[in-house]
Amino acid sequence: MHLNKIYSNIFFYSAIITLSSTYISCYNRSNVITSNSLENNSPQEIIENNNPKNFKVISLGDSYTIGQNVCESCSFPEQLKDSLIANFDEQDSFQLDIIAQTGWTTTNLLTAIEAYNPSTDHDLVTLLIGVNNQYQNKPFSTYESEFNELVEVAISLVGDDSSRLIVVSIPDYYFTPFGQGSVAGYISGQIDTYNSYAENYCIENNLSYVYITDITREGIENPDLVASDDLHPSELAYSRFVERILPLAIEKIQ
Repeated sequence: MHLNKIYSNIFFYSAIITLSSTYISCYNRSNVITSNSLENNSPQEIIENNNPKNFKVISLGDSYTIGQNVCESCSFPEQLKDSLIANFDEQDSFQLDIIAQTGWTTTNLLTAIEAYNPSTDHDLVTLLIGVNNQYQNKPFSTYESEFNELVEVAISLVGDDSSRLIVVSIPDYYFTPFGQGSVAGYISGQIDTYNSYAENYCIENNLSYVYITDITREGIENPDLVASDDLHPSELAYSRFVERILPLAIEKIQ
């Protein structure tokens, strides 16, 4: 996975929040909500706030966070921001910070966060990282130790409040035209190993984990889920990620 695009700049936006559905609460595996239950949920009502606030969200990751090969407003953090804007009181404001670059491993992300030194007063943080550790054949032990460290760093950015962290699972790029050149099952098996580690860590530490990998595994049968580079998720795929992240984001920011 070749890497070159960087989003380290801080963006300010107005906003906050709507309700879709489907997230995994890592505290209890029985709390898993599948996409089949989305239709049973009513839309989130607009949240009125008599005391306008400036909410701050920061997203940490790699190409899946910046949205490689989709428009600047099409990544999942940007779409999450737009959904929040559409459903929160217009008097509130919403700031989105992104630290991510195509090709970053856990090591790269740790180094970048230290260099950028973001503020620690964010209201929500998302973390999606690991695919480049897998793609670059880094030792899995490196991912284990550095993922743990990244979780702690991410929590520090929300005032050491672990309830304001959302870990997002790694997409499966085998189900793209690019990935089809690999041995069947090899990439997917490794992605499952990475995701299982992250999910289990979340369960053990009472952290929130949103599983979106199954969405990307529809990429061959539904090419609209794959970007024009035949590798990364499309705007549509990211919008489906947001459907699963939003309910949890709303709960945490409120």
